[in-house]
Amino acid sequence: MMLTWNQYVELCKPKIGLMIALTAVVSHMAVAEQYRASAILALAFAMMCGSAGSAVVNHFWDRDIDRRMARTAKRPLAALHEAQHPERILWLALLLTAIGIGVLIWLFNPVAALHLALGTFLYGVVYTIWLKRRTWLNIVIGGSAGSFAVLAGATSVHPELYTLPILMALVLFLWTPSHFWSLAIYLKEEYRQVGVPMLPVVVGEPLTARVILGNTVLMVAISLLPWLMQELGTIYAVGALLFGIDFVRLNHALVKDPHNRPLAWKNFMASMRYLGGLFLAILLDKNWSSLGF
Repeated sequence: MMLTWNQYVELCKPKIGLMIALTAVVSHMAVAEQYRASAILALAFAMMCGSAGSAVVNHFWDRDIDRRMARTAKRPLAALHEAQHPERILWLALLLTAIGIGVLIWLFNPVAALHLALGTFLYGVVYTIWLKRRTWLNIVIGGSAGSFAVLAGATSVHPELYTLPILMALVLFLWTPSHFWSLAIYLKEEYRQVGVPMLPVVVGEPLTARVILGNTVLMVAISLLPWLMQELGTIYAVGALLFGIDFVRLNHALVKDPHNRPLAWKNFMASMRYLGGLFLAILLDKNWSSLGF
């Protein structure tokens, strides 16, 4: 099995890795009284390695259905001939995961490393191997892997958990279904074709759109708890509310027109805009005074 450098990079799903790293870094900065650039870079590197390890497992396990879906047919392992056996690529997954966990143990603490390990296991094994082809709850349970990035970032500063990182992890847990089910509506026929029971395939687009809206409303409400509990300030509350309203607005539009695939895609993109806006609000709120305002 001969892969190019670019194909190895693709196996690691670097865009997802960057999001996981950013999640951990924001959590780290949200709870730290002060932070060093070297620590942030080391944390980001470790999280990207762990994310890459689980991504390689995902590519390996799903290569049979990936080659049957237009969106994924050109993925490196999906493009291999069926007679080829890429099992040795799993050594890369193991190496990347071990590096990520090792860096957190060495430079931070075992608790942060444990959260990275749990997140990697949830995505690479629980979601990809166990749940994805069995139940519509796949993304609800497996998607909680992102919440462990929050906890890894926070515990890299303080090994003991407390209110703010737990609330942040809960928001990310609720964000994942709204994010992914929007994409699943857009790709419903592809998932149906390969027999993956994503929620729109199981219950249809109208009910899925209503579930997305209800889930998002709950997420936005919980996102305001750090402000109500005085863990974060007014800058955060305004940002969380504005980006939340934007996301809810698009969710509501999808409820009214649930078969509109371009609108489902807009919801998918809005979910990323919401998360980015929330992260920005956290960082501005925590660092406003130091910026000289």
